[in-house]
Amino acid sequence: MCGGNSDRTLRGIEGQGGRRRAVETGIVGNNDLVSDIPRRAASRTAKLAALPLGFAGRTALGLGKRAVGIASDVISADIQQRTAEQLFSVLGQLKGGAMKFGQALSVFEAALPEEMAGPYRQALTKLQEAAPPMPVGSLHRVLEEQLGPDWRDLFAEFDDSPAAAASIGQVHKALWKVPPKRKNAKPKTIAVAVKVQYPGAGDALLGDLKQLSRLAGMFKIIQPGMDIKPLLAELRERITEELDYALEAETQRAFATAYANDPEIFVPAVIAAAPRVLVTEWVDGMPLAKVISDGTEEERDEAGRLMATLHFSAPARAGLLHADPHPGNFRLLPDGRLGVIDFGAVARLPGGHPEPIGRLVRLALEGDAQAVADGLRSEGFIKPDDEIDAEAVLNFLRPMIEPVAVEKFRFTRTWLRGEAARLSNPRSPAYQLSRKLNLPPSYLLIHRVTLGSIGVLCQLEACAPYREILEKWLPGFAPVS
Repeated sequence: MCGGNSDRTLRGIEGQGGRRRAVETGIVGNNDLVSDIPRRAASRTAKLAALPLGFAGRTALGLGKRAVGIASDVISADIQQRTAEQLFSVLGQLKGGAMKFGQALSVFEAALPEEMAGPYRQALTKLQEAAPPMPVGSLHRVLEEQLGPDWRDLFAEFDDSPAAAASIGQVHKALWKVPPKRKNAKPKTIAVAVKVQYPGAGDALLGDLKQLSRLAGMFKIIQPGMDIKPLLAELRERITEELDYALEAETQRAFATAYANDPEIFVPAVIAAAPRVLVTEWVDGMPLAKVISDGTEEERDEAGRLMATLHFSAPARAGLLHADPHPGNFRLLPDGRLGVIDFGAVARLPGGHPEPIGRLVRLALEGDAQAVADGLRSEGFIKPDDEIDAEAVLNFLRPMIEPVAVEKFRFTRTWLRGEAARLSNPRSPAYQLSRKLNLPPSYLLIHRVTLGSIGVLCQLEACAPYREILEKWLPGFAPVS
């Protein structure tokens, strides 16, 4: 059984998203847009460039306070708060790549100190409520370009008002005509989601990410130990894939095949696809963001169990890892299944999850310190020539694997913040040891997605038998019989 009470002092990051789907809300560089969002490259760059200057001013303010004897912890908290507010405000105004980056970070919201999480959630909520739609003329031009001049003939109905907004596109609800199988029979229709990419999306994304790489120092102020550079590098690598909706369609079809008729996971079918337009089955259900903010304990526990099941089963079943565990990409369906609605970001794992992950976690649970250290060294987590204390490594890992050391575990924000503090405090043994460890490139995406999934579980404050899920789906984890 899960011990302790659910830590519900903070609400979900999604807030009141209205009728908009809680996807990566935002708008990118389209000069036709009627809004006050900075659109031209120079304006976007100026917004981001101003952030380090503001940070420098707050640092100077802190030095001034120190000169008059104000306690250093008060100075630090003041600088953290102001830095967070300005940073998240600017990310919110820019949308595009800046917002995509903010959404990538949002799954770690549960690990932020409580006073930092507030500005973050407020900025993200504001984005969902205020994302302006693409002008109808631009929308129709993209549809004609991608689906042909007779695109309207494909639909029985098409709503020009977007049902959702995203960092690189927006989603419209429509009725798709299904060609009759018999001559003279009346065509059937099915409800579909039509995702249409904003013109200029790629340039805005890449430009924003280039500028954001200059802000690594600011994130260290808000959360010591947070290194955003690997995250930005990975996002840059995946941009090209995410901009190609035809490629996303292939991935979604692979997931749909793997989970066809599954009692727990639902993947909507792909109806049609082009490089900048994707048509899929419409999915109704409770957005995971709403489950986080308003769901019952039973709903949150079940959503957490299903999220973990998807994370660990997909590499085995589809040879793919869903790499965007943002709450906006999931629905809890009326029949109890987890609906998955975005496949733009994936990791290709044709051999399934790497076996050493499960084996080393199992060895750590068994307390075999030397075998764990040897295994980490052979996988590249410990450099070949580094002398390292095997028992210290085991002690470093034990708190991280606590969720699978028991039959059932409840993830909470308190637990995650405790782990973040342990790993980011320069005075802690865990921090000192972490500086000696290495993250091999082949594990970077898996590591980031796993951390992101844990962040969502902590937002849900979900309790479930996670060890049982790993024993079923993670290679190398089940006890050797």
